[in-house]
Amino acid sequence: MRRYHWIAGSAVVLWLAGSSSVLPAARSAEDGSRSITLLYIANLHAQLEPHAELFWRGGHDETTTAGGVARIARAVEAIRRERPGQVFFMDAGDTIQGSAAAAWTEGRVVVAPLNALKLDLGIPGNWEVVYGAGVLEQRAREFRHPLIAANIRDATTRKLIFPPYLVKEVGGVRIGVIGFTDPDVPERQPPSYSKGLIFEGAEVLPPVIEELRHREKVDLVILLNHVGLPKAIGLAETLKGVDLVLSGDTHERTYQPIVRGETWVVEPGSFGSFLGRLDLTLRDGKIVDRKWELIELRADRFDEDPAVKKVVDEALAPLRPRLDAVIGRTEVPLMRYNVVETSLDDVLSDALREAAGTEIGLSNGFRFAPPKPAGPIRESDLWDWLPITTRLKVGQVTGRQLRAFWEREAEHVFSRDPRKLFGGWLPRPSGMTVRLVAGAPTGHRIREIRIGGKRMEDDRSYTLVACEREGDEPDKLCRIPHVQAPRVLDLDAHQAVRRYLARHSPLPAAVGGRVVAEDLPPVVRSQVLPSGSGGNRRPDPHPTP
Repeated sequence: MRRYHWIAGSAVVLWLAGSSSVLPAARSAEDGSRSITLLYIANLHAQLEPHAELFWRGGHDETTTAGGVARIARAVEAIRRERPGQVFFMDAGDTIQGSAAAAWTEGRVVVAPLNALKLDLGIPGNWEVVYGAGVLEQRAREFRHPLIAANIRDATTRKLIFPPYLVKEVGGVRIGVIGFTDPDVPERQPPSYSKGLIFEGAEVLPPVIEELRHREKVDLVILLNHVGLPKAIGLAETLKGVDLVLSGDTHERTYQPIVRGETWVVEPGSFGSFLGRLDLTLRDGKIVDRKWELIELRADRFDEDPAVKKVVDEALAPLRPRLDAVIGRTEVPLMRYNVVETSLDDVLSDALREAAGTEIGLSNGFRFAPPKPAGPIRESDLWDWLPITTRLKVGQVTGRQLRAFWEREAEHVFSRDPRKLFGGWLPRPSGMTVRLVAGAPTGHRIREIRIGGKRMEDDRSYTLVACEREGDEPDKLCRIPHVQAPRVLDLDAHQAVRRYLARHSPLPAAVGGRVVAEDLPPVVRSQVLPSGSGGNRRPDPHPTP
């Protein structure tokens, strides 16, 4: 295998986990020990400014202002002053997509603010391909920190697009970090996005780990990945030689590390509302102490860095009039923090169905978008909800096809096998209700489907609208194959939602109950569910303190 050396000729391999206690100061090296601090963010989704955030730790829901790149910068700089020369700061992907400003500039607007953070390393997430392979590589060249990924290759040359790992000496510790991005990108995203790229699976990782351990002689191997927490746990259970698994993709908030043998697994939330911190002490190349803290970047706890705020303001200034245009109003908060059903997606699926005049509307189970408080809805909010422009596609599907679709989607969300988990959360329907049992066997979860209030008939055809996925077969609709009479409308999802808001603002409280999991509580905010609650029955990353 080719040996890669970036920045100071060193590589870092990380796998994250730990306890939520306050971290100690650097330990003296008199006993031969060395201490370092690993920091990382994930799933920024181009949320450059402070925004509303929902915190629910301890069973209490609270919405307050948090995040913003300038606030991340202030928190990171304080830790760097506390532990000079001992800090390594990383980004776990889904960075240049997720907002209007990012979409309108193909991610260019994110470059200067992210460079102001002085990151040491990053990896591409599953949405980094949204503007095409060429733009991804261009943004990587514009960043001042390197991107790594051990499993993304050029489809023509079969060469790796990025180095597979980075080795670096930090605080006297030689660390090696492996980058690994979701192999399912070509199916999760519209196929046209990743055209020209090949995404390989976890089979590429053992040789890289072997090289870091035995050829590079690193003290610490870290897997910085964008595959989601359940799959990251699965990797921790099967890979040998990895000390820390730093997860991204699923927006999970691990206040306590998930421990598999000697390996810790963690994930640091999303939208720049959190900063993950892991303090490690090593002696003779072995970890002798480690502590994990998930830092909530609330506005009442952290100020913004003025210089970085200026960079953000300057980047957004040309777009401000369009971003701030008011397109509607809501009387209630609109949320997307629920695996099963969300108030925000009820609105979006209703908008699609009304625009198309179909019996059923489906919105994808996206995770991105901070909560929207009651008040005016702006153009920037719409693009937070739907950061890509897609036309509406309609077709006719049988009840039997719909049942198979829901069984497949439920398996993607609730499978006990992390390798079968796929994409976001459950689809969001309009004109349809679904009752299921999350913990039931594969293919036997769906208990009842109603359309227009009536029980679905397997042999009857129903009209359906969803968003077009570029690169799909003409007769595929929302991952449903062999749809009859498919056609693409001369109307995109943004236009449909704007029209809906113009007709229905201010939006009232949603009725809910469109999708019900009989064995789960009404609100489930994690795919890593507590034991006994159905689903994949893995440890709860959000324990009550």
